[in-house]
Amino acid sequence: MNQLQSLESYSFYLTVIAYFLAMMVYWIRMGSKNKAVGKVAAVLAVIGWAGNTITLITRTMLAHRLPLSNGYEFILTFCWATVLILLYYEFRFKLKALGAFVMPVPFLLLAFIVMTMGANERIIHAIPPALKSYWLTFHVITAIFSYGGFAVSFGLAIMYLIKTQTGTNPNVGIVARFPEAEVLDELCYKVIIFAFSFLTLVIITGAIWANYAWGTYWSWDPKETWSLITWFIYAGYLHARLMYDWKGKRAAWLAVFGFAAVLFTFFGVNYLLPGLHSYA
Repeated sequence: MNQLQSLESYSFYLTVIAYFLAMMVYWIRMGSKNKAVGKVAAVLAVIGWAGNTITLITRTMLAHRLPLSNGYEFILTFCWATVLILLYYEFRFKLKALGAFVMPVPFLLLAFIVMTMGANERIIHAIPPALKSYWLTFHVITAIFSYGGFAVSFGLAIMYLIKTQTGTNPNVGIVARFPEAEVLDELCYKVIIFAFSFLTLVIITGAIWANYAWGTYWSWDPKETWSLITWFIYAGYLHARLMYDWKGKRAAWLAVFGFAAVLFTFFGVNYLLPGLHSYA
């Protein structure tokens, strides 16, 4: 048991260090013409993701359940999904600069754990009866892929806004390393479709779980309310895009605003608006 606990701790800090170094090297890569720098950044991200995976596996073995039951575990899985989706889009679409805008998200999330969560908050406790449901597993798994996808769409939206900034020459400096603005806009849209689909499942599975745990499908708990607000923001994005051909800066700013709502749904609700989800 002690060996597993040590492995979880070592792999966690390996993840933090690798994500930090990956973020820094991605930033350096934007100002460097050396292609090897980009490869180093990707390798560091993969190492961090491997460490993240080992942390989750050891946590599962220690707890005898999937690591989906508290804030510490959710952040770990959120980071895992974010980097997985980032790496997929980086390699699939050759988006070498994307990591510079997405990697800060998992690093800062893990830094939040290091700075604010003591040993007692990270120790394995018996889970409340409300969490002993298969619906919790479906609910949280859909949430991590939804949030991870929105984190990547945020990075793509920021890249688009920088690429199209007034007075910026798209063929000079770091923006010359970005794909064309139209490509960034289209990829952001596709990632949001992916993440929005999972967010819809988050709300559906959450309602089923709520009925199982508390006897009602919807109780206007702060977490439920803000999840619904976030859903409406991204639904508005997709509606405006499909019906009114919203593209470009308006769509990019809405994607940024949507991710801010995602972060508030987790951090703001959990730490400022306690409710039925206060343990999550």
